[in-house]
Amino acid sequence: MIDIDSIKQYLLGLQGQISDALMQVDDKLVLTEDEWQREAGGGGRTRVMQGGKLFEQGGINFSHVFGDALPPSATANRPELAGRTFQALGDSLVIHPLNPYVPTTHMNVRFFVAEKEGEEPIWWFGGGFDLTPYYGFKEDARHWHETAKLACDGFDDDSYAKYKKWCDEYFYLKHRQEPRGIGGLFYDDLNEPGFESCFKFMQSIGDHFLKAYLPIVERRKDTEYGERERDFQLYRRGRYVEFNLVYDRGTLFGLQSGGRTESILMSLPPLVRWQYDHQVEPGSAEAELYDVFLKPQDWLKK
Repeated sequence: MIDIDSIKQYLLGLQGQISDALMQVDDKLVLTEDEWQREAGGGGRTRVMQGGKLFEQGGINFSHVFGDALPPSATANRPELAGRTFQALGDSLVIHPLNPYVPTTHMNVRFFVAEKEGEEPIWWFGGGFDLTPYYGFKEDARHWHETAKLACDGFDDDSYAKYKKWCDEYFYLKHRQEPRGIGGLFYDDLNEPGFESCFKFMQSIGDHFLKAYLPIVERRKDTEYGERERDFQLYRRGRYVEFNLVYDRGTLFGLQSGGRTESILMSLPPLVRWQYDHQVEPGSAEAELYDVFLKPQDWLKK
């Protein structure tokens, strides 16, 4: 049996847990919280943290929206959803650190249900988390993927391998022919073996995010950097913007469904730059990002 209220309470709790943890790590962060309503149905709570000594900007958005008609992004590949009412709940998080040696990260967990009188509801869970370093470290990549595997343990035996591969393929910029980062987990359309098991999997993903990210933050937060590293970070942030605006399903769904634009686009970095025909110096730490870390691989064997 679908339990929307339990999902909502979990997501609100997760939002609070993660934002509180980030504020503890960086006590200079300034928190802005907005509760908002969507004219077509539903609303949410957005928490944005800015101006820290460690995190330049971070945000975690809870939303619970509903309506009588789905946007084109939802029905293009799922024609059976046409003519159904819908509800969509989720937490979406992005953190953009100030120090270029601390990676950017993204986490999303969500639930969707479409209903029509006289027919069985169509529902599924989706989400995951991924890491986008500017300067790569193998011990960080290994820890990230070990924790991702722990999040999948106890569910299907092939969950980690399947969702790791899906993440590598999803967070890929076709026009650049490169991944966005070192991946992690991505899953969608999860509705088997049943609601309770799928909900527990969502909770496992959400509960493992801080375990995956904060140890990396602790290792890299005091690394000294200069103008060169900062310039490279701002350039690479451009890839993040390109993916979110061109490919990301959540961004497209939110904008097409009349969601709150400020909350949807809080995932974008506060500062970013593009440079024509940017080239890195061969053998440099910047080149290593492309040569080693932006090549999907089995990080558990490293």
